[in-house]
Amino acid sequence: MPLMEHLDELRKRLFRAAVGVVLGAIAGWFLWADYVLPALIAPMQAFGTAGALNYDSVIGPIEIQLKGSLWVGVIASSPIWVYQIWAFITPGLTTKEKRYSIGFVTAGVPLFLAGVALAYTVLPQTFKFVAEFSTEGATNYITASSYLSFIMRLLLAFGIAFLVPVIFVALNFAGLLKARHLLASWRIVVFLCFLFAAVFTPTPDALTMIIMALPMIVLFAIATLICFLNDKRRARNNPTEDYSALDDDAASPL
Repeated sequence: MPLMEHLDELRKRLFRAAVGVVLGAIAGWFLWADYVLPALIAPMQAFGTAGALNYDSVIGPIEIQLKGSLWVGVIASSPIWVYQIWAFITPGLTTKEKRYSIGFVTAGVPLFLAGVALAYTVLPQTFKFVAEFSTEGATNYITASSYLSFIMRLLLAFGIAFLVPVIFVALNFAGLLKARHLLASWRIVVFLCFLFAAVFTPTPDALTMIIMALPMIVLFAIATLICFLNDKRRARNNPTEDYSALDDDAASPL
């Protein structure tokens, strides 16, 4: 595609993803008070952290509900924007290869939600770790805005971390990334997994970082294996496709 067509395609995909987020946010608005907010507060109360959620302004409850609804919209609309990522990366695939979009969404959405679920599972341990630093008789004054940012940052970080290996596979199916390049960079990938976990987990404890980084490494290994299998399939079906991998002095199959 020319550059302008790429930009137009990007605009179209972003618009559709935004519509999905808005629709999810509308649902989140109506579910906020009865379901979402109690679920978000539950991890803080699991270990009796002696904390209370506080609003720091008159319109604080409305602001928090609006922001929280948008976060819910991002998570709830994951099938829509995950597909839009795939559709933007792979516009040049054949009709047969585009069928893999079903597999991409089928794998990507559960992995994203699995990351969110794992983050929610470790939240009580995170609050337990933080509570150990509170002195006896002290009360943690926790503003609702900072608490919501803390929770949602952790949930989305885990979700995106679990989605990245699927994007590697999508790039491979689009012919933009070879499995041998992934394997050659495994040391860098392992380092980046721990760096990502260290930066995007909002707590200083090593346990949360390791819980995020290790599944990312395992998923990267699985993604590399899938890429290898796909490269072998392509080489078998199109033996002339990969001449660029030959040395200058090597003979081609011709």
